[in-house]
Amino acid sequence: MRVLVTRPSEDATRLGERLAGMGHEAVAAPLLDIHYIAGDALDLNGVQAVLFTSANGVRAFCERSDNRALSALCVGDATAREASAAGFGDVKSAAGDVATLAQLVVAELDPAAGALLHPAGTKVAGDLAGLLEDAGFTYRREVLYEALKADALPLPAREGLEAGDLGAVLLYSPRTGAAFAKLVTDAGLRDCMGTVTAYCLSAAVAHEIETLPWAAVRIAATPDQDALLALLV
Repeated sequence: MRVLVTRPSEDATRLGERLAGMGHEAVAAPLLDIHYIAGDALDLNGVQAVLFTSANGVRAFCERSDNRALSALCVGDATAREASAAGFGDVKSAAGDVATLAQLVVAELDPAAGALLHPAGTKVAGDLAGLLEDAGFTYRREVLYEALKADALPLPAREGLEAGDLGAVLLYSPRTGAAFAKLVTDAGLRDCMGTVTAYCLSAAVAHEIETLPWAAVRIAATPDQDALLALLV
């Protein structure tokens, strides 16, 4: 099956390799372009752990700091793998979403041991700050990158929809889902969606694309990539 991958380029390459191993053909059509924000080295004084809610957060942190000695608590397994590959030794995965990450922090860390640093983009999902501050933690968000939305449907997506040879679209975030729905509509390709199944990381993602006439919409059992890709088996 030909699968449209809407992830940013750095993530799309690895995902494409994994899909190929599953017998699928990945069609890369990134809907977000990641721009890292330049600046001075991060001030990690008083920080006991780093909280990563995406692989982009890991990469952005590594652009601004050489410190890999801090504990890295990650939202999911893919982000945890990115942190391990970047050189972090103490890596834990919440295998879920922002709420499960907050639960992991509460279970593993002591509010009195220091602040928590969250390397993030200009837009974040969920209320990680509120969940942790309610539990007594000092939370610091550092905006280190920006995810810019595509202003037109990428050519591989357009061509695949017009040819009718795409079987699936993978959607990982509500923001990406909303962007995809708008760009398909703007391109006049709504009538091409009847043979395509949407595979969504969460119900929140599915909500953003429900106006399109899909063949079907499927939602991962848990909000992580392994559960999402399991739907393709």
